[in-house]
Amino acid sequence: VADITEPQDRARRFGLLGAMMGLGFIVGPVMGGLLGAIDLQLPFLVAGGLTMLNFLYGYFVLPESLPARQRKAFDWRTANPLTALRQLAQLRGVAPLVGVVAFSGLAQFVLYTSWVLYTTFKFGWGPLENGWSLAAVGVSSVLVQGFLMRHLLRWFSPQKLAVLGLLSSALAYALWGAASQGWMMYAVIGVNLLGGTVAAAVNSMISSAADSTSQGRTLGAVSSLGSLMAVLAPMIGAPLLAAVSHLPRGDWRIGAPFFFCAALQTVSLLLAWVHIRRHHRQAAA
Repeated sequence: VADITEPQDRARRFGLLGAMMGLGFIVGPVMGGLLGAIDLQLPFLVAGGLTMLNFLYGYFVLPESLPARQRKAFDWRTANPLTALRQLAQLRGVAPLVGVVAFSGLAQFVLYTSWVLYTTFKFGWGPLENGWSLAAVGVSSVLVQGFLMRHLLRWFSPQKLAVLGLLSSALAYALWGAASQGWMMYAVIGVNLLGGTVAAAVNSMISSAADSTSQGRTLGAVSSLGSLMAVLAPMIGAPLLAAVSHLPRGDWRIGAPFFFCAALQTVSLLLAWVHIRRHHRQAAA
């Protein structure tokens, strides 16, 4: 996407990609539930089949986006996540944004891994209520990234949108943790629309810092960092919930995983602010 998109349009295009992921977040749980009702192994078989179809489409149908003259020779010495992340951090002015990707990504995945456990324990939700709430998250993502993003970018730069989105989502995490009624979870989803713009805005800023020959490697490193946070998240969210599971449902400390996410997002907000200040100073120099 970055190879075929002008820098000023990348935030919008990344938003469209995020919207497709949000659509999958809506359809996936429904498909899983329907297939699981037939056979518990069927969702895994279908998921594997879809992944294989995706691979075949990418290999045989999707054209190479980078012109031949700009491609670099493959080097096994650099074909590892650590090298990619190190090169990402070495991009001029991008180091604070790497921290934003890490901390905000960890917060997002702690949310995903804690949501059902939290709502089941605190509000007594069952599969139906949790399914509807996760669908609401997906609908919000599709709405913001697929439709509102291009309008927001007329008013705000990606830098400002990232700051506003991080501020919005930090408040949302805290409010989810403090919610005393189930309907409040939906209310926060509804008002946290700007939170859905963070990933696209940050990816756009990182992409703009890389040259035309390094877009794939740069955004691949961003994706790898996100995957690492997805691995770490269950090892944080579940123990936090376990540590407060002896408390009564009305105790504010039950929201510990979400308060932790709010703290991570606040750190991300500060790092984004540092990056923007540096960017403005360099532009003025």
